Amino acid sequence: MTNAIRIGSGLGFYGDNWEPVVASIERGQVQFIASDHLAELTLAILQKDRQRDPSLGYARDVVPMLLRLWPLMQPRGVRFVCNAGGLNSMGAALAVRNALAGAGWHPHIAVVSGDDVLPLLQDAGTRFDHMMNGADMSSVRERLVFGNAYLGAQPIVDALDQGADIVITGRVADAALFLGPLVHGLGWKLGDASTSEDFNRLAQGLAVGHLLECSGQGSGGNFGSQGSWQAIPDLAHIGYPIAEVQADGTAILTKAPDTGGLVNFDTVRQQLLYEVHNPHAYLSPDVVLDMGQIALTDEGHHRVRLTGAKGARPGDQLKAVAGFKDGFKAEVSWGFSWPDAWDKVHAAEAMIRCQLKERKLPFDELFVEYPGLNSAHGPLAQLPSATELNERAEIWVRMALRTQVKAAADGFGRLFPWMALSGPAYTCGFQGMNSSSELLGIWPTLIPRNRVQARLEILELNT
Repeated sequence: MTNAIRIGSGLGFYGDNWEPVVASIERGQVQFIASDHLAELTLAILQKDRQRDPSLGYARDVVPMLLRLWPLMQPRGVRFVCNAGGLNSMGAALAVRNALAGAGWHPHIAVVSGDDVLPLLQDAGTRFDHMMNGADMSSVRERLVFGNAYLGAQPIVDALDQGADIVITGRVADAALFLGPLVHGLGWKLGDASTSEDFNRLAQGLAVGHLLECSGQGSGGNFGSQGSWQAIPDLAHIGYPIAEVQADGTAILTKAPDTGGLVNFDTVRQQLLYEVHNPHAYLSPDVVLDMGQIALTDEGHHRVRLTGAKGARPGDQLKAVAGFKDGFKAEVSWGFSWPDAWDKVHAAEAMIRCQLKERKLPFDELFVEYPGLNSAHGPLAQLPSATELNERAEIWVRMALRTQVKAAADGFGRLFPWMALSGPAYTCGFQGMNSSSELLGIWPTLIPRNRVQARLEILELNT
């Protein structure tokens, strides 16, 4: 237990850059790194990996990441928490242990599991309605392939209390990755015995976790202020955010010296509101955060003070995310050059729709967009007139077919090649004609907290 903890951001998603973490370890005086590998759809990606190879199902970037970071962490006593376990936290831990042992390193590795709730969701006697539209899960239950609850910080605290150098979890609440080390290091209380003061401290910790969970987005990356983002310095060498948190919960948001990016009032407040539905009731398994009285004080020199978070007791339900088989997708992109590129695109579209009808290919949806014209803003895009569009040097079109029949997805690309010589003139290269993929739908729902039991295992040293 100490009076202050410095914790740094790791990855913000599977495939993110870990080089900025090096600066946090070498120059940021951190004691912990917490790394969030699981964006909302990542479990669907990992499920496809697991279908191909049952030993997979985890975020494989954790292995090269820790091969890079561990020799820097070990002499400084830095500890590492991540959710790279995905759908197979034990598989991830074994892969990390074996890779590090092969290099002569033998850290203590803890594995957090228990988030797999697929058997519970498959129970036809219980309703698990969709959180967004209220739909009954019975429509997809037979197609479920995974289901995972968002665990809280307690098993991470337990792992660190038992001396783990590296903690690998499956699906936990993103900010819990950061809250766990704070509770462990600062001696805070979790659970039913907590007082209002305890919940306020936990709320401060949850706010810190929320500010750090998206890697460079908390230090000037992805900054969306029109006319101001250009002033963010040296994004090529961005430093990920670091929080120094006091025992009372007061926190300073900063970054490692001599790194790019920017930590100031504006960059921090943008991240604070990121993915927040109700700022007065930001729900987590450990505490309900009320951001309404948060004060952000810009102290200059990449230092922003965070105070004022209020917390309340969490509810008796946990969020869970399930994945179900949802058909197949095929997509093809191609384009036409001037003159009359817009008219050519529409003529080619009409030819494809005609073929779909005449060949009676079954499909649920045909999605069409024009990259460079409306891919970003969709129906809100204000397109120029047809006359102006026809004067453009080139126009591209992307068509995506969604179907429940794999053969229809596999055959979609064969509708296109003949147009290279028999369609409108001046076709630009086709892309994607030989690819189709299975779709996984996502089903967010709520489950009783008392039906979920986290598990902790400390791996034996592989010496």
